[in-house]
Amino acid sequence: MGILSWIIFGLIVGLVARWVVPGAAPGGCIADVIVGVVGALIGGWLYGLFGHVGVTGFNLPSLVCAFIGAVVLLWILRAVSGRSTV
Repeated sequence: MGILSWIIFGLIVGLVARWVVPGAAPGGCIADVIVGVVGALIGGWLYGLFGHVGVTGFNLPSLVCAFIGAVVLLWILRAVSGRSTV
């Protein structure tokens, strides 16, 4: 995927993950893109640990993989920063 595709994909995944994980998350749209792209990398790595293919393009399995990675990343960031999840 090209860089623009990764940014759009990251924005979509970051926004959906931010909506699902409760708690305050300042940072705006740029933080959502970063969380989405890094989440896609984490999701691909986690899927690889279990013998599956990670993010392969702009498709539903890649979206699920990236979404799981973004949610994991948000939980870790909120746990480290000490923000309340309620």
